[in-house]
Amino acid sequence: MNENNLISPCISVCKTDPITGFCYGCGRTNEEKAIWKDEKTSNTWKHNNLNELMKRLDGWQLHAFKESYRSKKDNGLSLIKKKLMDSKKS
Repeated sequence: MNENNLISPCISVCKTDPITGFCYGCGRTNEEKAIWKDEKTSNTWKHNNLNELMKRLDGWQLHAFKESYRSKKDNGLSLIKKKLMDSKKS
């Protein structure tokens, strides 16, 4: 991962839990999503936020996030987007 340009933890599961305010996919709040989009946001903040997100997620949700985020870092696509693209090829 390029330390100068950390990629967003969005894994294309963009639905917010109405009780916690956390995204079901990445675990971020709407405020955190806005901070990620701000070009002035430091990598230190982003690293700290990624660590916080990992603490919010648990079990299968954490496993799914890690796999999809890894795919996004390695291939440029979350697993959901990859599956959609693959299904369009078929």
